[in-house]
Amino acid sequence: MADGLNEQRAARVAELLSDFRVLQHYIAAAPVDPQDQDDYYAEGWVALRQCYTDGQHVLNSAAETRVPRARGGPEEQAKAELQQVLPDAYARRHEAQKIYLRQAAAQRWIDWRDQILQGQRPHAGHSEQLAACDAQLEAELAAITDDSVYADMRNSDYQMGRWTLEDPSLRQIQQWIRARR
Repeated sequence: MADGLNEQRAARVAELLSDFRVLQHYIAAAPVDPQDQDDYYAEGWVALRQCYTDGQHVLNSAAETRVPRARGGPEEQAKAELQQVLPDAYARRHEAQKIYLRQAAAQRWIDWRDQILQGQRPHAGHSEQLAACDAQLEAELAAITDDSVYADMRNSDYQMGRWTLEDPSLRQIQQWIRARR
């Protein structure tokens, strides 16, 4: 029996895919190689390259292509299809947001490191400050969890007045992620 929510479902999928597209643009636009190749294996640059790779993986992960068959006519068929697409779109946005946050932390690390070095090459006089910079990056990256990203995105959606009635749970998102690794 049709429930009259297909317009909301379609709008929600469109919002999620739009958010995902914007995030993918930012992920792809971030630098991945330092100007000085001696910094190639430095913490922040490694993190940025991993973010780029992770972003490509999410983008290239195949969507579920089996079309569900529903009884009850075109409205029920549309409902079944939208309910199939929604978790995929939500999970992609979730993963992209997590990557984007990690990327932002790595870019802050680059800025902090540049402030410490002031155009110089690292030397013993910088070691304490650079170690603190690396520790800050590690702490920020550790704080970017599925739980925190999920809660932040739910709160953002709520504040924007988006329809979230059928959004997947964090557990469903984590299952989607594990299935694509």
